[in-house]
Amino acid sequence: MTTDVVPNSGGTATAHHYGPTEIHQAGLDARAQPKRRYGIAARLLFLALDLIYGKKSTFEKFRVLEVVARVPYQAWEQVAFVAVTHTHEDPSFARRVHDRALLARAQQDNELFHLLIIEELLDNGGFERSSLRGRFLPQLIAFGYYHLSWLLYVVRPRLSFGLNADFEDHAMHTYLDYVDAHPQLAEEEWVSQFEDEYGQYETVADVLTSIALDEQHHRDESVALIDAARFG
Repeated sequence: MTTDVVPNSGGTATAHHYGPTEIHQAGLDARAQPKRRYGIAARLLFLALDLIYGKKSTFEKFRVLEVVARVPYQAWEQVAFVAVTHTHEDPSFARRVHDRALLARAQQDNELFHLLIIEELLDNGGFERSSLRGRFLPQLIAFGYYHLSWLLYVVRPRLSFGLNADFEDHAMHTYLDYVDAHPQLAEEEWVSQFEDEYGQYETVADVLTSIALDEQHHRDESVALIDAARFG
């Protein structure tokens, strides 16, 4: 496995690039992990997605997940940069705040590649997007989730980190379950304009597993921050 900084992120979050054997084993290890006990806010979010897009996982639903997945990191980055304005007289603390902002930006960039890859897979399948389900509703959900993440982060950061950990854990298991339910994806070659930036994988099953493992990484980062100081 090789580990590279996400291109153009400027931060320290990493994308993990796995070889064919490594990604298979990493996927098995991730599948063996039990799901988190999701909080009320996360369960309500998942229920809303199921009601709108159905309980069955599809690339359309993954697209919505990736639209929403970026917004907590955007909220954390915004709060961190505002905090720098008020803490610059303490350079050491301001630097830690800035490092947190860079980490959030790198996580955003990684999630953006997930979204672009899913969009590309939808295009390859001839998917026709509707204005309501494809644009308005995902943006509405993301808008609400952004403000909830922002408010929790300002009031009690560990709640915001916990909510994100729930979301990323759910995304990880959802991707892996989808790969398991569609064995034909292991025979479908993945050719993408994003290979150089995201990583080169042989099949669609491999790239979806890689996305799942990224979500696992983001989950673990959020879990590590739950009991940490806001900008410790």
